[in-house]
Amino acid sequence: MEFFCYHRDRPGSLALRRELLEAHWSYMDRFQKEMIARGPTLTGDGDVPTGSVHIVDLPDPAAARAFAFDEPGYQAGVYRDVLLRRWRNLLGRTMWDFPGGRTGGRRHLVLGLGEGQAADLTVPSDRSDLIAYGPLLSDDGTAWLGTAALVRAPDADTARSVLTVDRYADIQVHDWEFGGRR
Repeated sequence: MEFFCYHRDRPGSLALRRELLEAHWSYMDRFQKEMIARGPTLTGDGDVPTGSVHIVDLPDPAAARAFAFDEPGYQAGVYRDVLLRRWRNLLGRTMWDFPGGRTGGRRHLVLGLGEGQAADLTVPSDRSDLIAYGPLLSDDGTAWLGTAALVRAPDADTARSVLTVDRYADIQVHDWEFGGRR
C-alpha cells in the first residue's frame, strides 16, 4: 500500500529541524526500499524548509502511522501537523526514475484537497514534467480525498494547472526539491 505523508513545520522550529537533520535522514534511510519520493517543501526563495514530503510503500495503515509519528522531528516537536493518506502511484515509478533528473527547473508539491466527486484519477496526457502523481485516498482505499503531485514547472500557477481547479475545496502549491542522500 502506498502512502503520502506531509509533515508541516511548526513556526520557529528551524533550529531544531537543522539539529535533527542527520537523525531524520538516518530514519528515512531505513525505508530506502519502500521510498517512492521524498524531499522538503521550501519558502518561495528556496532557503528555508517548511515541511517534509515522503511517499512510501508500506504494508498497511498502522505501519504508515508508525512511519509518520515515530520520525525524530515529529517526536521532538519540529512539525505542527502531519497529513497522512493512502495514495496510488499512477506513474508506477519513483522520483529517482523521473527522466528530468534531480536538477534543472523548479519543482513543486501540488496538493488538491478533494470535494465531491473524484477528479484527476488518470495521469494528464503531458506527463513529461510529472515526478509523482496520484489520488489521496481514505485508509481503506475506497474514498477519494484529493490528489497529490510532484511537478517540475516554472511557477506555482503552471504547477497548479496539473489539477482540475474547480474540482477541489483547496489547492496548495509548495516549492519542493528532491531529498535524501541518493
